[in-house]
Amino acid sequence: MNFVKQIPNLLTLGNLLCGSIAAILAVQADFIGAALFVVIGIILDFFDGFAARLLNVAGELGKQLDSLADMVTSGLVPGIIMVKLMQINLFNKAEFVENNTIDGVFDNTVLGYSLIGLIITLGACYRLGKFNLDTRQTDFFIGLPTPAMSLFVVSLPLIQANTDFVFVQSLIGNNYFLIALTWILSFLMNAEINLFSLKLKDYSFKKNWLIYLFLTFSLVLILLINYLAIPIIIIFYVVLSTVKNLTPKI
Repeated sequence: MNFVKQIPNLLTLGNLLCGSIAAILAVQADFIGAALFVVIGIILDFFDGFAARLLNVAGELGKQLDSLADMVTSGLVPGIIMVKLMQINLFNKAEFVENNTIDGVFDNTVLGYSLIGLIITLGACYRLGKFNLDTRQTDFFIGLPTPAMSLFVVSLPLIQANTDFVFVQSLIGNNYFLIALTWILSFLMNAEINLFSLKLKDYSFKKNWLIYLFLTFSLVLILLINYLAIPIIIIFYVVLSTVKNLTPKI
């Protein structure tokens, strides 16, 4: 076995490992730890494809492994986080997260209610399955990529804990909002909406000005408002792509 040729697959397995750790932390309501490992996993997900192209070893195995790893890091983990957020909104955080009980008895109603959050996981699985069969998505994405959706969701508890905007805190603390967001994100992942790719074929400003604009906007927003920037950046990405689709000359 040529070790060098296995580097992309090892990076993909690293993504899977990070996603598995993030899932455990998410179940424990350690949202900071879960977010950290999701971000590391997404970074590894980016570099496995880069390494495969660099080493000229891209193949069907790597493609399948990539989607399987993404299913955990960017499918299962955000679903678990959405479930935990709904549970925490329904009950006292310290009591429920520690014991998953109310007066010593497991509340099946709460479990059933909060499982709505796993619709995100189902939506991610469906998208990843379609992505493996879709030959159109070479220079652009069709539907919101699962890593973008995952970053959106894992940012929510961090925003709630660190923002001074009471309105934003109350939104995230409202389960009707979280249910609506679950459906919207699941729809966006599988919608026939063309979203521009951030892959640069060259570094010329003329050909890539839209990407440079998006990256500059994202960096400035992160510096200004920290975690709150993440969902705003993803919304801006969808809106900017939609404008580009409606005005193809830009």
